[in-house]
Order: sequence, then structure tokens, then C-alpha cells
Amino acid sequence: MTKIAVLGIGLLLAGCDAGVQTLGWELDPIPTADRLPGDAYGRWFGGPAYYRRWSLGPPASAAFFPVGVWMQSPANVDRFRAVGINQFVGLWQGPTDDQLAALAAAGMPTVCDPQVDWRSHLADTTVQSWLQPDGPDNAQLNPDGSYGPCIAPDDLRARYEALVTTDPRRPATVSFGRGVIDYNWVGRGDCTGRIDMYADYARAADVLGFWVYTIDNHDPLEWIAAATDNLGLWSAYAKPIIAVVQASNIHGDVRPTPAQIAAQVWMAIVHGAAGIEYYCHQIDPAVNETDCLDAADGPATLTRIDAQIAALAPVLNTPPIANGVTVTSSAADVPVDVLLKRQGGATYLFAVAMRGAPTTATFTLRGLPGSRAVNVVGENRALAATGGVFSDDFAGYDAHVYRIAH
Repeated sequence: MTKIAVLGIGLLLAGCDAGVQTLGWELDPIPTADRLPGDAYGRWFGGPAYYRRWSLGPPASAAFFPVGVWMQSPANVDRFRAVGINQFVGLWQGPTDDQLAALAAAGMPTVCDPQVDWRSHLADTTVQSWLQPDGPDNAQLNPDGSYGPCIAPDDLRARYEALVTTDPRRPATVSFGRGVIDYNWVGRGDCTGRIDMYADYARAADVLGFWVYTIDNHDPLEWIAAATDNLGLWSAYAKPIIAVVQASNIHGDVRPTPAQIAAQVWMAIVHGAAGIEYYCHQIDPAVNETDCLDAADGPATLTRIDAQIAALAPVLNTPPIANGVTVTSSAADVPVDVLLKRQGGATYLFAVAMRGAPTTATFTLRGLPGSRAVNVVGENRALAATGGVFSDDFAGYDAHVYRIAH
């Protein structure tokens, strides 16, 4: 089968000279060395330039790609910083002065709820974004332990307007639950099946996220890619999407392997995710918020993935090329999905096998004639492309990143 790397139907980069004016803000110009004749740019939220509208928001830097961790105690900050985490997302019963002071001392920014005396922290540069209620698309827990309906999109939008009116210097973030891919999931209560709500929900935040926990729920691992696609579609590809990756043994019965953690990360990124957030808690048989770090191979796994993301951040923060590559898979039932970008005088091809079975992928790159070396990033090996064509083997859910100099 053949699959072309085309990302979405939203914000099209219609030019590549001095920047494209759109939505009231300007995209960064694309350097001449990062273009090839005939390049068509895919749909994209805008990269670092998107964050330039907020003076206290996330860095508008090509070197910054969000890699967060959910609801951790500041006491754990050194352990998470050591594996490459650059954001704490959620502060339990916070933000408090002590929490923010500890994170500031460690140089760790946070995305947190506007809860405990949050207005007193409006000038605190440690806070980079405010959270909308987590999982507004789910049935909401009542004080008596029963569940009511999901939060109505209009109500979430009203909260958003109040939030950004009080603090216009930061973006607002919202994360959705399993319903973004499991349309009939009963956890949405009366809202089950109402996927029409998500386009309205997407208007109630500046940064969108989701959590589906495919490993814990024994679902197809590729759901994380499909969920990324859905949020992109529902937001017209105009907002960054953060994919929450299961990195822990949530209920004590299934621990993600290093390969499964990496697959979740790269499937999300290939499908357009603009940030990664790890879920690291174990809930049963006892709560352990650092389970992902306490596993024997946990720190090494996260360090390896996060170091590669950090090294590739300047590449990931460039617009996707929609017509740069086609790929065929030797196994008809194992598609290989791709993302192509150009940066620093080189083409970068991100590729991931979308099923848990092996295949051989053959890539045909446009605009790169002759014989060229293909460096497999982070794997200490190289391939050769002739006339822009090369092949590589993939294990199930395997991912590779290739660099080809222009």
C-alpha cells in the first residue's frame, strides 16, 4: 500500500518567504536552506511563533518542545528533570507558594490549575499556562459520589473567557478523555457518542491534550495516533496538541515496555503532536506517583526518548512538508506512517510502523536525486538512497528517524 504524508486540513502555509500573516499573528520565515523547489507545506498550528502572543507562556523558541509529567509533587522535580522533563503539569491542591518556590528553585515551569489563591500568582514566571477542568468531556463526579453529565462546551467556553480575561498573558490548556477515540465509551455518561461536542470544546482552550491509556485498557496502541488526528481535525489543526503517554503500570497488571513507551511518543509526533506528557502514577494496589521512574528500566527509557526529542526540537518546530515522501510497506496490513521536515540544510523523515507486526518500508523522497547517505538518527547506522529511494526494516510499532543532507 502507498501512504502520502499529508497532515490535515486546517492552517495551510501558503508561502515561505517573510512569514505568513494569519489569525492575527505571524509565522516565522522559513530559511532558504530549509526549502526545496516544489515544497508544499502541510497544515500546522505555527510552532514557536504560536506562543509569542503570551508574554508569560511557554518559550517561543525552536529549542523548546514540551515534555511534561502529570500531577507530580515538587519533591520529585530533580528526578524528573534528570530524565528530560521540562514541564510539571498539574499541582495537587495548588498552586501554593511552597510548590511554586520549589519548582522555581529547580528551574521547572508548570502548567497548573487556577485553584488555591491563583490570582496571587499571576506574576509568577514559573506558571506557563492555566488548566481547564481535566476531562470536561467525561461524566463529572458529584459531591455525593454520583456522576452527572459532561461539562457543556458553552460552559467550558465561558470558563475560558473568564480565565483569559483575568490573565491574558498565558494560554489556557485542556485535556480530554478516552472519548476522543472510543466514541461509545460509557465514561462520558449522557454525553457518550457526542463527538460533535469536540469542535466546540476546542474553542475553550489554546493548547489541547488527551489521555487514552491504550496499554492499561488493552486497546490498539495506534489509538494514540488516531486520537491526535481527531483533535487536529476538530481544532482545524490550528492549536498545539499534547499527547499523554502511559509510562507506568497503572493498575498493577500491565507495565509498558520501553518499546511501547517509545512507540506511543513517536506515533503521536508523526501524527502532529506538538508536545508529550507522561502519566507516571501507579494507582493499584497502592498509589505510587513515581512508578515510571521506579521501574528498573524506567529512567533509562525516558532519558533516551526525551534526549532524542530535545535534540530534534529545532526540527520538530518547523512546518511539515506535505509532498516530500511516499512510502510503501511490504506487509499490506502494516502501514508505515511518516512525517517529513527540513531544517539546517537537511531533510528529516520520521517513520513509524502502525501495527504490532514487522514490515519493510520503501521510501521515495522528492527533490533528492543521486546517491545520498541516510543517517538513522540515534541508531549508529546509515543507509543509502539512490534517486531518493531507500528501504528499512521495522519491527512491530517500531519507529526510525532519518536525516538526509541536501
